[in-house]
Amino acid sequence: MKDEVFKNKIKKQFEFDEEVASVFDDMLNRSVPYYSLMLELTTSFALKYCKDDSRIYDLGCSTASTLIDIAKKSEYELELIGIDNSDAMLKRASNKAKAYGIDLTLLNKDIFDIDFKTSSVIISNYTLQFIRPLQREQLIKKIYDSLEEGGVFIFSEKVITEDKILNKQFIDEYYGFKKEQGYSEFEIVQKRESLENILIPYSYEENKKMVIDAGFKHFDCLFKWVNFGTFIAIKRK
Repeated sequence: MKDEVFKNKIKKQFEFDEEVASVFDDMLNRSVPYYSLMLELTTSFALKYCKDDSRIYDLGCSTASTLIDIAKKSEYELELIGIDNSDAMLKRASNKAKAYGIDLTLLNKDIFDIDFKTSSVIISNYTLQFIRPLQREQLIKKIYDSLEEGGVFIFSEKVITEDKILNKQFIDEYYGFKKEQGYSEFEIVQKRESLENILIPYSYEENKKMVIDAGFKHFDCLFKWVNFGTFIAIKRK
């Protein structure tokens, strides 16, 4: 379905409810620049750190597009676990997985309520930005502790820059992208207002400091377009 969630005057802050879930895949493709490339990179690098019976978590898995893509491209038998606290998202994830004949474990829980089992890969695409900063840092430490030696954390986030002029230029460039995807000025403003104080992005430097402080020895950027980035953190001695 086409994303028209913000065509009308908003009455509440953004949430991952049934209305959003029903158009979420279209929303991602039209709202996140190069989303399909980000998905390909996430899958490609996740599989580089897998072997038979590797366990992969996707935190904030939404409709499970990432896990499904990994399953379709993997030569290994993997344990794939998606976590999300939106029932509407998980229903669609379950239906998509069944349609592709893919076996996923989908958990409707808060990330902080789960004790992660030892895993090879943990993924979090556009999820951390919705978690309050202090809790965000606690979660990264939890992720680090649960990864096996040599395991990786792959995550994508909206990012800001400390330079105010450049940051404004980033925003303008992004809004131009959204207009090219068919969103009206009204829809863009409506969504921005609904996300205010809900989505809190970090800069590249803040993301790097957060993962290094948690114990990761290596952090790098797999892909960046203006104010969107995909990053990898590796657990090594």
